[in-house]
Amino acid sequence: MSRIQMERSGEMEVFARVVQEGGFSAAARTLDLTPSAVSKLIARLEDRLGARLLLRTTRALTLTEEGEAYHHAALRILRDIDDADQQIGGGTVRGRLRVSASIPFGRMYVAPAIPAFLERHPGLRVDFSLTDDVIDLLAQRTDIAIRMGTLPDSNLIARKLGESRRIVCAAPAYLERCGVPRTPRDLESHECLSFTFRRDRPSWPFRVDGRDVQQPVSGRLLVNNGDTLRQMAIEGVGIARTGQFHVVEHIAAGRLVPLLEDYNPGDLEPIHAVYTAGGPVPHRVRAFIDHLTETFAQGPLAAAARPL
Repeated sequence: MSRIQMERSGEMEVFARVVQEGGFSAAARTLDLTPSAVSKLIARLEDRLGARLLLRTTRALTLTEEGEAYHHAALRILRDIDDADQQIGGGTVRGRLRVSASIPFGRMYVAPAIPAFLERHPGLRVDFSLTDDVIDLLAQRTDIAIRMGTLPDSNLIARKLGESRRIVCAAPAYLERCGVPRTPRDLESHECLSFTFRRDRPSWPFRVDGRDVQQPVSGRLLVNNGDTLRQMAIEGVGIARTGQFHVVEHIAAGRLVPLLEDYNPGDLEPIHAVYTAGGPVPHRVRAFIDHLTETFAQGPLAAAARPL
């Protein structure tokens, strides 16, 4: 086999990482290479293929039409190589597992579960990233994503890990300053914290006299992630409605106070692990999901689905 043929998977790995990271320097840092080495590898790849794959400017890097096609093929081939590695050793969990989770849930629940998983599987390496963006698993070469809420229709396979009630809460300092809402309609005169990605006027669901109603809310602060929402509530900026898993420890510590529980509609936010379909599930993926399921069933997440 020629030297170039043997190096093709390495070139694909570098190319895919450049696209994923959005530049040569960023990719070089994750690959433990110099930017000049990454640039030379991409130039060699383009020369071998006889096609320009990337358009580079001082501000941006974009894929050409040929680059798009090669990137899609490279991701598929690299995934097949990873999956083939997992078949060696009679099902031994080994290689690299890429996991993505939202910032609050990943920090509070997924990250604490990883050390025991690594101890159980010494031949495995985990790449763990936190983001509140909904990523493309194939494009980001991610094995598993942990997602909150109802899942849209897609070609992904989902496995439920648990669920959490949603709860309205505020800091004692805010309630002392602004008063305690006794009914959902009282929220009309309160500062209610919302998310920037809600397009319509926000409203919160409640159950009043056996009927489900939507109570419009408003406030002067909008945030783009759950961690900031919780922190602003703790700081006394306003009232928040968030996943119970997110605030249960702060309620127990007295930093936040649950509100309007008599009107809580009992809606549950499902928590899923999702992964791409097609072919046998890699051992590393199945093992990690099994580990999370076991861990969450025994840990504090189980309490997040129960009324306070």
